Amino acid sequence: MQNLQLSDKTIGQWLEYWAAKTPDKEYIVYSDRNLRFTWSQFNQRVDDLAKGLLAIGVTKGLHVGIWATNVPDWLTFLFACAKIGAILVTINTNYKQSELEYLCKNSDMQTLCIINGTWDCDFVEMTYQMLPELKTFPRGHMRSERFPKMRNVIYIGQEKHRGMYNTQEMILLGSNIGDEDLLRAKSEVNCHDVVNMQYTSGTTGFPKGVMLSHHNIVNNGFITGENMEFTEDDKLCICVPLFHCFGIVLAVMNCLTHGSTQVMVEKFDPLVVLASIHKERCTAVYGVPTMFIAELNHPMFEMFDMSSLRTGIMAGSSCPIELMKQVSEKMNLQVTSVYGLTESSPGMTQSNIRDSFEARCTTVGKEFPFVEVKILDPETGEECPAGVQGEICCRGFNIMKGYYKNQEATEEAID
Repeated sequence: MQNLQLSDKTIGQWLEYWAAKTPDKEYIVYSDRNLRFTWSQFNQRVDDLAKGLLAIGVTKGLHVGIWATNVPDWLTFLFACAKIGAILVTINTNYKQSELEYLCKNSDMQTLCIINGTWDCDFVEMTYQMLPELKTFPRGHMRSERFPKMRNVIYIGQEKHRGMYNTQEMILLGSNIGDEDLLRAKSEVNCHDVVNMQYTSGTTGFPKGVMLSHHNIVNNGFITGENMEFTEDDKLCICVPLFHCFGIVLAVMNCLTHGSTQVMVEKFDPLVVLASIHKERCTAVYGVPTMFIAELNHPMFEMFDMSSLRTGIMAGSSCPIELMKQVSEKMNLQVTSVYGLTESSPGMTQSNIRDSFEARCTTVGKEFPFVEVKILDPETGEECPAGVQGEICCRGFNIMKGYYKNQEATEEAID
C-alpha cells in the first residue's frame, strides 16, 4: 500500500474512466439469470436513466430514495443520481410502514424508487398507504400534505402502477433530454458533494440521516480493496445488501475504483452464492458470519469449486476464530475484517491479507491510511494506555458531512 493517494474523482467520473479504458470487460453480472453488462453498456444505461431523472425534475441536491433488494437496476439508479448530483437515500428493505414514513419525511425525499417488495412486505401497497394522492394526481405533479417535498414514485421494473413511472418509461422520457443538458448537470458535480444518505439504526433515539460524499465513499472503498490487493482481474461476489455501507462502499466502491467485476446476488441465498462463485470463478466474497455459516453448512457445498477464491471480508458482528479457520480451509479465503460505522463511511480500520492468520482472526487490523484512530477515556478525554478499554475515535477523509437537518447531533458526534 505504498504511494497511496486519495482520489478526487466523482463516482460518475470513475464509471466513465473504466467505460473508456476497458469498455468490453464485464462489470456487472447476475449469474443466476445470465444477465451481463460490460462497463460501456452499463455506463450507457446510467446516462439514459440520468436523463430520465432530469426529465421528471430530479436535479442537483434533491433526494431520491431507493427501497429495493439488490435488483439489477439498483446500481443504475445509484450511478444516475451520482452523475447529476442528486443524493441517493438508501432504505432498509426490512422497514415497516412507520419507519418508511419517518425516513421519507425526515429526508425531504423528492422521488421514491421501489420494487414489488419482499416475501413478507408489499412495497407497492405500503407506498399507496403512505401516498394515497398517487392515485389522483397526474404523474410528476403529486401534492401530498404529509410529504410536501415528494413529487415522483418510480417502480423499478416493467409493470405499471397507477401514479408511478416505471424504469422503461424513465428511459423513454430521457430520450427527450439533450446530451448537453446531461453534460451541464455532470459538470456541476464535485467530489465533496453529498452523494449518499444512509440512516443509522437509531440505537440512540430516532434514526439519523448520515450524509456521505463521493470523496468519503470512493476512497473508503478504494483503501478497502488495497488491503485485499484488488486488481482489474478480481471478481467479487456481492451478496450483502446494497442499502448498507457494507454493500455500497466496501463492495461497490472497491470494484469501481479497481475496475473489478461485480457478481451480484439479488437476495442472499447460500446456494445462489456458491453457484455464482463456481460458475463465474469469483476471486472474492463478502458476508456477515451467519452468511458464511449458511454457505459452509449447505448440503450441496461439496459440489461447488471454491478454488478460484482468494480473499474477502467477514464483518458486521464479531467473527468466531473457528469460523475464520473453516472459511480459510474450505473456501480458500484469506479473510480480512473491517471495523467502522456509517458515520466513518464506514471503514476506519482493516486487517490486511498479508497479516498473520492470528492477527486477521483476533484483531480488526490497523487504521486506514489518511485516517487517525485513538482510544480515549470518555470521562477525561485522555488517550487510554494499551489494553485499557475506551471510546474509539477517528478523524480523516472518511468522516461524514454530518447528520441531515440535525446540527445538534452532528456537533455531539464531531468535536
